[in-house]
Amino acid sequence: MPDLIFVVFIIAVALIFDFINGFHDAANAIATVVATRVLSPVGAIAIAAFFNFIGAFVFSVAVATTIGKGVVVPSAITLHLILAALIGGIIWNLITWRWDFPHQVATH
Repeated sequence: MPDLIFVVFIIAVALIFDFINGFHDAANAIATVVATRVLSPVGAIAIAAFFNFIGAFVFSVAVATTIGKGVVVPSAITLHLILAALIGGIIWNLITWRWDFPHQVATH
């Protein structure tokens, strides 16, 4: 039973990562069309969300296949490693969002 609780915890952390990664990348994805007033923010977000969702079904899984064939040793992947990667991703996204990377670096 403790393994099940740990897996549910990891899934919760993955959902948190997905949310943070979404708001972190959403601005980059829609900034140009909103800044140029081609689309409203709501319209740009709706279109971006739609195509992100559809993209998973329309395009291939070539990157995942490549990683699954020799780049990563499957026996090295543990629940603890997955949790550490998710936490690392969350921290990285929050740091780069807070300090405005790479925009701040590129403009100074």
